[in-house]
This record gives sequence, C-alpha cells and structure tokens, in this order.
Amino acid sequence: MTNKRTCLYDKHVALGALISPFGGFDMPIQYSGIIDEHQAVRKHCGVFDVSHMGEVTVCGNDAERYVQHIFTNDVAGAPKGQIYYGMMCYENGGTVDDLLVYKMDEQQFFLVINAANIDKDWAWMQEQAKGFDIELVNRSDDYGQIAVQGPEAEAVVEEVLQLACKELVFYTTKTLEVDGEEVIISRTGYTGEDGFEIYGSHDFIRRQWDKLMASGRCKPCGLGCRDTLRFEVGLPLYGDELSSEISPVMAGLSMFCKFDKEEFIGKEALAKQKAEGVSQRVIGIELRDKAIPRHGYAVLFNGEKVGEVTTGYHSISTDKSVCMALVDTACAKLGTELSIQIRKKVFPGVVVKKRFYDKHYKK
Repeated sequence: MTNKRTCLYDKHVALGALISPFGGFDMPIQYSGIIDEHQAVRKHCGVFDVSHMGEVTVCGNDAERYVQHIFTNDVAGAPKGQIYYGMMCYENGGTVDDLLVYKMDEQQFFLVINAANIDKDWAWMQEQAKGFDIELVNRSDDYGQIAVQGPEAEAVVEEVLQLACKELVFYTTKTLEVDGEEVIISRTGYTGEDGFEIYGSHDFIRRQWDKLMASGRCKPCGLGCRDTLRFEVGLPLYGDELSSEISPVMAGLSMFCKFDKEEFIGKEALAKQKAEGVSQRVIGIELRDKAIPRHGYAVLFNGEKVGEVTTGYHSISTDKSVCMALVDTACAKLGTELSIQIRKKVFPGVVVKKRFYDKHYKK
C-alpha cells in the first residue's frame, strides 16, 4: 500500500527534506538537521507540516453529550473557543487515542486526532455515536495544517501571515475569514514552546507555507525534532507512552480524566486503577552516561528486567541522556536506581521527573 502525501509534500521535496514514512504518510523527518531545527524552535521560530493529523467535526443537539461520552476530560458548559486535551478510552481503560477537542460553538466541536489512528478512531467514534442526535464528519482529507512554534511565533504569525493571534491565550482558538474561506487558528502545539496551529484548505496552507519560507524568519522543521521537542517536556506520543495497553492512569495523565463528571467510556476501569494502583507506570530516567536509551531497550532493577524504554534521546536542550520508560510500579519512585541495557552493556540511571526541560507557554 502506498503512503499518503500531504498538500505540502512537493514543498518538502523542493527544500531537500529527508522524507520517511510516518503514520501512513510520507513526511519530512529533517531539513537542515534535527539539532539545528530543534534549537530554532527553542530559541526563535520553526514551522511544521502537520497536515497528516486527523480532524473530525461533531455537530448537533447532542454534540456536547456525545463528546462527554467518548472523552476523558470535561467539556460541559465550555466557553466558545476553549480547547481541551484528553483521551478516548476503551471500556477496560486502554487508550484509543489522545486528542484535542475544540469548542467551536454551542453545538459544534472540532476534534484533532493522531495521523496513524485516523481510520481506527473514525470507526470507533462512529460506533459510539449510535443513539446520539449528531452529525459526525471525518474532515481529515479536507484540511491542511501547519504549526508555527517558538518564542518568535506570535510575531511571525502576526507580521508574516497577517493573521491576528496575539489576543489568543494558551489552549484557545478562533476562526478567521481569509481570502473568502474560514480558517481555524489556535494557540497550541507539541513542542513545549509558545506557538500556533493553523487549519485551512490545502491551497491556503500552501500559500502560508510559501510566505513563511520567503520571510527568512523561521526554519522548516521535520518530525525528527518534533519528537525531540515533545519528549523533552514530557508530552506523550501515542504508540509509545499511550496505547491500547497503556491507560492514561499508567501514563501519569489522570489529571485529564475528570472522574467527577457523570460518565465517559472507560471511567469505571480508570477510577479503579486510580484507587487501587496499577502494575506499571510511565516514568523518567536519567542515565549517568552519554549512551542513548532507545525505544524497546530493557530497564533493569538489581539485574532483573522491570520494564522497557518508550522514548529515549540524548536531550538536545539539557545535554543529558534521558528516557521515558514503562516500568513496574514498585520501581517507579523518584530517586530509584535503575539501569538500562544498551546492546551488551548495562548503564546505570536514576528515576527522575518525566519533564526533562521546562515548558515555555504564554499564559
């Protein structure tokens, strides 16, 4: 089966990007290099093609009730323009996906889901929609999306793209009328820095990309540094720190599960996990060496395997070898001495907080 391509694919090829499959799409992994692009986002401004992400709209009399039913966070009575992060879960507490929910209007929500999960999520969401007075539409093929991220992102969006954004606070959105079409802009991102995500038609997104590249004020960034950036600030990636086997409670994301709301799919199982504890948890580990822990490497306690690395890097921003790992809860306490097997050698480390680098969001 051939991979899909985003509306910006030919732009990436023209810029000489390294292209590789990701989530069923041919995506740019890097342009000038992961370290260079990572530092651009931390210190200045970087632009990502995130058109591979999925978008689903929920409209109708039961729109809020339906979102409440499938989503762990609480959107009841949410103000227009508010955005929520949370999960969709199976009855057993396993994660269907993590996502953003945008409150667009009284009876209208905009859901942003992970690229690799679009088909699975869409089938599951349709199944859960039975009995609700809603119109559920998969808009994933309609939208292109770019993320403009970094401390200079606000100035770049305002001045280069001429899109008014400075009044948006973190996790809020608005729609704009631009060139005769409706465009969605939100103060969100996946880097730990201030920034914006912009959704529009394929042609609109291509024009914005060209303006940004012509400005010389931001670097094109690939999925390589998207991963190093999100990892350093402790943001999970579905398939690594969350999955059908890894619940939000296991991942340390219980704060996005609102147990005081009436019901949501998986509530009972997750509440039980929170009350009784889980057998494994996602933790942070810092190595005392420069060796790089990779996904799937064994985590050891007193020579016995107690878990596996989910994501690991030599952190660009902190110059430390760190990882997130799913380990037995008995070994998850801060300060616990663990080690990681990297090929035939074993490297000592210690359990630390999963946020290896502080976020710099604009509140």
